[in-house]
Amino acid sequence: MTAADARADRLAAALAARGLDALVVTDLVNVRYLTGYTGSNGLAVVGPDVRRFATDFRYVTQAEQEVRGFAREIGETDLLASVPAALPAGATRVGFEDHHLSVRMHARLRELLGERVALEPAGGIVEELRAVKDAEEIARIRAAAALADAALERVLEGGLVGRTEREVALALEHEMQRLGARRPSFDTIVAHAGHGALPHAQPRDVPIARGSLVVIDWGAELDGYCSDCTRTYAAGAVDDAARAIHALVLRAQRAGLDAVRAGVAAADADRAARDVIAAAGHGEAFGHALGHGVGLEVHEGPRLSRASRATLAVGNVVTVEPGVYLPGRLGVRIEDLVAVGDDGAEVLSSLPKELTVID
Repeated sequence: MTAADARADRLAAALAARGLDALVVTDLVNVRYLTGYTGSNGLAVVGPDVRRFATDFRYVTQAEQEVRGFAREIGETDLLASVPAALPAGATRVGFEDHHLSVRMHARLRELLGERVALEPAGGIVEELRAVKDAEEIARIRAAAALADAALERVLEGGLVGRTEREVALALEHEMQRLGARRPSFDTIVAHAGHGALPHAQPRDVPIARGSLVVIDWGAELDGYCSDCTRTYAAGAVDDAARAIHALVLRAQRAGLDAVRAGVAAADADRAARDVIAAAGHGEAFGHALGHGVGLEVHEGPRLSRASRATLAVGNVVTVEPGVYLPGRLGVRIEDLVAVGDDGAEVLSSLPKELTVID
């Protein structure tokens, strides 16, 4: 059985549990997950007894090369027209991805199917499956993480002091692509001193000052899968206060890593790291979630946050990234990418986390 077959079977079982005869998959990331297709126009119809994929004339050859386990159909640019014929005979309840399908497209699908078929919102059902990765997916994420780590090591050989944030970010993105990444998995963050107190800081044409902390948050997309990692470096020697904040975040990050394992509530993993920072008097300086899932997209489920209702499961790949942000002074974030296994968690990020001085 191929990975595509297994994923479609899992989806069909989930649909049956919800009493749905089929799901019309229009989100292209979900289409790729199920079929392997990487083009810009395609949809899939999946049910207990149906595996149909449709695209238009531009992608005939690409679909032949990429799509496995699905009957392929070449239709018009308006692919919704192919849905009625793809549905199983007698289908009366069909799901659609309400987080993706526009009001106009929904009206078009409603017109095509007529009143005999009830259209049921089912957005998120594929994403729930995507949150649990198979061995092939974890291998691809591991490779993306290794590539990203190698790229940063190469960039740091050129030092940090005196280079602009933007120069370092561009060099890192270029190096990832030179090593084989399709692209960065998100806009690279390089931020020093007080600018590092912005969790999603944009790199500036400002030289990195000696004696400052530098937050670098980066990732690579390789073979469709993303990586995500953050390290905080010292650009030359830094003062004791900066070192103390870095040490605090590192303790919190290790506590979070220790808590990440199958069967643990995501909220409890968040709490394990957050309590360390709160106990040191910096609870208000850690305002974001501990982490999130990573896969075909750099932000997926499950989310590790105080409000999360998820329970970690074998196959989840998540980030563990506590931070302390002191406006006008500094920011520290330390992030690893972690695969949840039967007996704990495998850290996929390889670069040292202890405070490293880079001149």
